[in-house]
Amino acid sequence: MTIKVGDRMPAGTFKQMTKDGPQNLTTDQLFKGKTVVLFSVPGAFTPTCDAKHLPGFVEKAPAIKGKGVDTIDCKADNDVFVLNARGKHSNVGENVLMLADGNGEYAKALGLEMDGTGFGMGLRGKRFAVLVKDGVVTQLNLEGPGEFKVSSAEYVLGQL
Repeated sequence: MTIKVGDRMPAGTFKQMTKDGPQNLTTDQLFKGKTVVLFSVPGAFTPTCDAKHLPGFVEKAPAIKGKGVDTIDCKADNDVFVLNARGKHSNVGENVLMLADGNGEYAKALGLEMDGTGFGMGLRGKRFAVLVKDGVVTQLNLEGPGEFKVSSAEYVLGQL
């Protein structure tokens, strides 16, 4: 079942690179008592993700956080090492947390998985952005296939 506005985010765990190496980060740690923008890219270095999606959130991070958002989190169905490299490549610094959903388990828990086998990508998460307040979905912006409109930083900023 696909997550919807008003639903509680499912429990799950991501991998995040730290100075001590890969570490688990639970959804409780991410969402409890916080306002969070979580956006999902189908792949860390895929064309739209690389040129538009992540860079938009890096650029708009001060404005988004200025509207009361505690963290901006980028989820991708890649391993933690790829997400770490992607974060360094885009100079995310402290602006965006890079979260690895390497096996696509969280995408599946959200009901937002897609089949990218036709592109040689396997099963992945769809492109989306969700606003979460204390673990509850308050906005869900799900892109159609091949689209990039409602999950952009600019669109999300307009909703805050």
